Order: sequence, then C-alpha cells, then structure tokens
Amino acid sequence: MISEFIPFMMKSSLILAVLFTAASAASAQAREEISGPVAAEILRVVDGDTVLVEAQPWPQQKMEVYVRIRGIDAPELKSKCARIRDAGLDARQALETLTANSPKIQLTHITGDKYFGRIVANIILSDGRSAADNLLMAGLVKSYDGGRKPREVCELN
Repeated sequence: MISEFIPFMMKSSLILAVLFTAASAASAQAREEISGPVAAEILRVVDGDTVLVEAQPWPQQKMEVYVRIRGIDAPELKSKCARIRDAGLDARQALETLTANSPKIQLTHITGDKYFGRIVANIILSDGRSAADNLLMAGLVKSYDGGRKPREVCELN
C-alpha cells in the first residue's frame, strides 16, 4: 500500500510544481511593463482609443505598432447600433483633432495587450496633456481597466 502511495505523491508534487511554475510565469508576463517614455509619431488614428504610431524605442530604431490608450474605452465603430457607431465616430474625430497639433508623442507605462501586435500605453501629447484624460473630460469615452466590458444596450429614441 505504501509502495503505491509514494509514486502517487511524487506525481502529485510534480504536477503541482509544474502548475505553480506556469502560473508564476503567466503572472510575471502580465506584469511586464516599460515605464518609458518612448518617443513616437502618430501615423493614423484608428478609432477613439487606438492609434497607429511609429515608435522609436532606441536610437536609429523605429517600428510601427498599434497603441490602445490605457484607461479608456471608446464606443465601437462597428456596433450594430447607430447611436453607438455615431458616438464612436465622435470619439475618433476628437482624438484626431487632439493629436493633429501633436504628431510627436510620448508613450509611458507600456504593456502588451490581449491582441498580439498591439500595446497598451499612456499617450502624452507634446504639450504634456494626457490623451485619455482629455477624452474622458469631454465625455466621449468611458474609463476602462482592461477587464470585461459591460454589454451596450441600443436605446431607440
């Protein structure tokens, strides 16, 4: 009986060790952050909370990357609801206007995003203003912590 119990305990210990290592690695990866600033130039406003930039993380090194603005969520441009689509267009137009006089920006608190090839970062305009704060104060976007989004209800007027 004991001879059967020892291999079982060894297997259980090994499985727990592997699970703990995997969980620790995933947790560490989720916390990886570059504090910045990283200089970048806005190439295109995609929607009310995403821009395409050419970032310069090192001297003489440039790369194009999509940046989700940290802390905000804009209404979806592809929503089935016309009211939400219109609000999304307003948010995108406001971000275009906001960044038109500030093509050179700084990216700070940079992390990976749930979508490969996109990052999440604070965008600081050339005059020191936060793009997210400006859009929030204008009431065009909602505060967003990266979690699950509430379902939008389309109200017909």
